[in-house]
Amino acid sequence: MEGHGDGRAVSNGIPPPPFALPYPDSPEVITANVLKLAELTKDSRKQFLFKNLLVHLHQFINETSLSTEEWMDAIQFLTRVGQKCTDIRQEFILLSDVLGASALVDAINNPPVQGGTESSVLGPFFTEDAPDVANGESIASEGKGDPMFVEGRVLSTDGTPIPNAVIETWETDADGFYDTQYATREKPDCRGRVRSDKDGWFGYRAVVPVAYPIPGDGPVGDLLVGTGRHNMRPNHLHMMVEAPGFRKLTTAWYPEGDGFLESDAVFGVKKSLVVKLEDVNDEAEARKRGFTKGSSFKLLKRDIILVSQKQSDETFKKNAEAAAKNAAA
Repeated sequence: MEGHGDGRAVSNGIPPPPFALPYPDSPEVITANVLKLAELTKDSRKQFLFKNLLVHLHQFINETSLSTEEWMDAIQFLTRVGQKCTDIRQEFILLSDVLGASALVDAINNPPVQGGTESSVLGPFFTEDAPDVANGESIASEGKGDPMFVEGRVLSTDGTPIPNAVIETWETDADGFYDTQYATREKPDCRGRVRSDKDGWFGYRAVVPVAYPIPGDGPVGDLLVGTGRHNMRPNHLHMMVEAPGFRKLTTAWYPEGDGFLESDAVFGVKKSLVVKLEDVNDEAEARKRGFTKGSSFKLLKRDIILVSQKQSDETFKKNAEAAAKNAAA
């Protein structure tokens, strides 16, 4: 709470608006007044966003004749979403995911460019503490799941190898949990940071991903139950790839055959990201890739094609201009 040294409350220092506003005696005047005040926003982009948000919010309230009880339910729901967030759990991202907002923002901001690897949703389980993992090493500790080797090259759209690209990767264990979901988490597991070599190649040991439910112990889980939707995600391996001069790529690979590929709870699966896992049963190959036990493992082999920042900006601008033209029509 802000106040003077003597305990009095203080304003934020902004004076009244330089124009008169009528008393808000009707729904129409309330909306008009709020939109007029939004014009005080100095940043033109923020003003545009804020005014559009207000227009659609007020339109929704009017069109649905929202009751006071429904409004309070919504306030309490959003309050619970915020209260569920921690340093390693983001319930608001989860809410954005299940509403399709994350996928929509991703699709608009990362338009497909011919030949480039398509993007996918970030999800709520990315962390900043992934350890550096050398090529050929493992991102998962012993016993976390069935063995899998992931390899490929990082290339530009013209096929040029991209060396020293940073690849953040993370996944669940065989029980369908991310490391952050364990109360006993002491260090990162089933996640790591790999770099492509001089030829653009990367490779690391991991575990075969499994389908899993997104957290159902919070308000987003309640929302799915209340709207009759399942909370399952198909098995997948997350990746975030960065290299100078290229658009940052957040994506995931989804092994084929999963029953939830076409009804992903967070709308993250794109057809081009569905991959085939190869069955390898060769002891020599297993040892070559660093597996010390058994002779069988799954092989996920797929190149990552990065789009230059220039290509990305040009495509985004073209799509934005087309969207604006259609909106004005």
